[in-house]
Amino acid sequence: MAAVMSSFTSTMLNTLLNTSLQEGILYGLLGIAAYLFLASSLRFRRREGLYQKYPYTTRASMATMSHHDAWAIQKTILQMEFPFIVLKSLQFALFRTYGIPTISTLLLQTSQFSSSTTSFKRYADTGALIGEFMAFDPHSTRAQTAIARTKFLHKGYRASGKILEDDMLYTLSLFATEPIRFASLYEWREMTEMERAAVGTYWKSLGDALDISYEKLPSGKTGFRDGIHWLEEISEWSYYYEVRHMKPHPRNKEIADKTIDVLVYNLPGFMRPLGVYFVSFLMDERLRDAMMMKPPPAFFSLLFASAFKIRQLALRYVALPRPNFLRLDVFTEEPNQHGRNFVLFYEGAPFYVQPTIWNRWGPVAWFKWSLGQPLPGDEGDKYYPQGYRTADLGPKYFEGKGRKEVEAITASLRQQRMGQCPFP
Repeated sequence: MAAVMSSFTSTMLNTLLNTSLQEGILYGLLGIAAYLFLASSLRFRRREGLYQKYPYTTRASMATMSHHDAWAIQKTILQMEFPFIVLKSLQFALFRTYGIPTISTLLLQTSQFSSSTTSFKRYADTGALIGEFMAFDPHSTRAQTAIARTKFLHKGYRASGKILEDDMLYTLSLFATEPIRFASLYEWREMTEMERAAVGTYWKSLGDALDISYEKLPSGKTGFRDGIHWLEEISEWSYYYEVRHMKPHPRNKEIADKTIDVLVYNLPGFMRPLGVYFVSFLMDERLRDAMMMKPPPAFFSLLFASAFKIRQLALRYVALPRPNFLRLDVFTEEPNQHGRNFVLFYEGAPFYVQPTIWNRWGPVAWFKWSLGQPLPGDEGDKYYPQGYRTADLGPKYFEGKGRKEVEAITASLRQQRMGQCPFP
């Protein structure tokens, strides 16, 4: 009898355990399905929110898009929707210009890549100037001063013919087209027509502010219909400009090597060859030839492509939309009591980063320390821990110069850039 009861009890326990396990698996699967449904239903919420907020649903309406609205839409893309890829695309846009020998030659002549310190500072200065007129309202003092400083730094070189006007137009084209191309290749969705129109509208307006001529474009004299029309024409012009001028040259390679040192700066020494492979992977054949670089081994190309594909699928079907508190902020919103601004996010040397307790003792600081890299506040004023004034950004020999001219240009921009539509 005891044996029968023991067997019965054992059977009941096994049945209960199996039932509980089955129910646990069922509830787990239901939970996963519910989460995936939630993630999928929320994933496009920000995209749809842009359509609800801005009245640009047709090509006719996009022809009236103001550069203020274009800036706001583009900022959402940069900060919230595709922050990693758009930031990399902007870095790569600047890198791509070094495949044009006239550009790489001038940079070497001006000693901007004569040492690791100057190359890192140029990277920081360029990022700060471009970032300031992308991060702040087009008719804000921050954005207008950044544009004015950029015009001042280029003025003498343009007047002397050392910077070709075609190279200015080409550089502008990359900042407009590379984010769209990178999103199409590597993000979980492509940009919508309204987002592309916003990118085109913003950069067309910025080109106007920088006095870049569009006469080489088919509609340069008669005018463009909207941001997409401008993008289409400048993309085609840029493509053929590369075909004619992006050629292999030792100076291209010299600048490419120094820039890659900046791009792989945060990698441990044993991983830097992998970082070089990754940079080469992002290049197309024409750019790779111009930089005189080899393609990555087939195994690493497959590895990188697979990683991007997994990331696409994870973001599309698993990840929730980025919350506002995780938006990408690169600069302090307001200057300090001395009128200086700081960088909040940096990848290379700690130029313009405030030496706060967090920046010197937080997890990023420990990672940098483990690699033997300087921290904010190290080596005295070498990395400008006191921050920067936008009107002083640029090579060291330009510091403190051109302030009155920058003020005059800013005053002129204040009258010209009032948030209006750049398409008459």
